[in-house]
Amino acid sequence: MSTVFIISAPSGSGKSTLVARLIRAVPDLMFSVSYTSRRPRGHEVDGQDYYFVTRADFQAMIDRNEFLEWAEVFGNYYGTHRNVLEKAEGEGKDLVLDIDVQGARQLKCKIPEAVTVFILAPSRQILEQRLRSRGEDREDVIDRRLREAAEEIRNYQSYDYVLVNRDLAESDAVLGAIVRAERVRRARIEDHIRPILETFQRVNKD
Repeated sequence: MSTVFIISAPSGSGKSTLVARLIRAVPDLMFSVSYTSRRPRGHEVDGQDYYFVTRADFQAMIDRNEFLEWAEVFGNYYGTHRNVLEKAEGEGKDLVLDIDVQGARQLKCKIPEAVTVFILAPSRQILEQRLRSRGEDREDVIDRRLREAAEEIRNYQSYDYVLVNRDLAESDAVLGAIVRAERVRRARIEDHIRPILETFQRVNKD
């Protein structure tokens, strides 16, 4: 059974960079490409960064109950399709989801055993600086993202892990360590322990 890793963060916290590095560094992970009704930004590629669909098509997918979770964020829909978990399980991989706080809450209700990680910048000032350095948003959008960040951070206690992204290399190492540690802790270890126990049981029978 696949372990689901849910990673959330306020916009500008460095989540996307950390997730991309995690997928490259840790074997047997599958990244869940979300669907969105917004238009591509910069160099984003359809099917790689997001599946870009029209708002009408997204609404039709909601009506058909095709999403594990979905949310409306800043006027745009984002969602995780149900078939991505089936695909990960079929390939024997763990699933990594890069989703917002609303989506994380929905998915945790449906998959209580999912591992949740919240990433945040060290301060409001640094977060604002990162948002501005991207050069993607208008002033009013930046202000709105900062207000939303304050609300999202207040939900940190609902996450299993909180990672303050002060240094990219350090945060990269910590996120990888979380995934590796959870793999050891998970019930899948039973597959390795059971054969060992059976060797002791055979000796006792003899």
